[in-house]
Amino acid sequence: MPFMKGPAPIRRTIEYLDRNKLVLKERVKIFSINYNTKGENHEGARQFVFWHLPQLQYKNPNIQIATFKNLTPSPFIRCYLENGEEVLMDIDFKSKDEIYERIRKIICKSEETLKAEDKMENPANFGAKCQKHCICEVPGQLPCPALIPLPNSWRGKYKFQKPDEL
Repeated sequence: MPFMKGPAPIRRTIEYLDRNKLVLKERVKIFSINYNTKGENHEGARQFVFWHLPQLQYKNPNIQIATFKNLTPSPFIRCYLENGEEVLMDIDFKSKDEIYERIRKIICKSEETLKAEDKMENPANFGAKCQKHCICEVPGQLPCPALIPLPNSWRGKYKFQKPDEL
């Protein structure tokens, strides 16, 4: 498996990416983290980027995430909101777990909100775990071919058959 190469390949598995609880609020549009590749006060930021940034990107596909390396003497996180405001978090000498908890408390959706969103079901979905088992149950759709056969002109078996094979 070619994706299981490099440092800590577990970071690229779906199970690991899905385990994250950092789902940013809807009003957050840009998330940026500034840190240096050297320095003791930047260690937590480096570890956060290494372990949690892939999860953050996976859970928030519509948010622009930027990392800026070696541009600042102290690490910080800046989030730009949709109304033009900025949220600035100092992460100097913080561990990756402290940074994770701080982000979760300040700019992420709460556990109750996430549970409520999981319970909400899209009525357009159908299948085994949805309200409607088959698309034929949706008003305005064709009935199931298993119950009422389709006209021969709609079936490829008859539509693409050569005249001499009839």
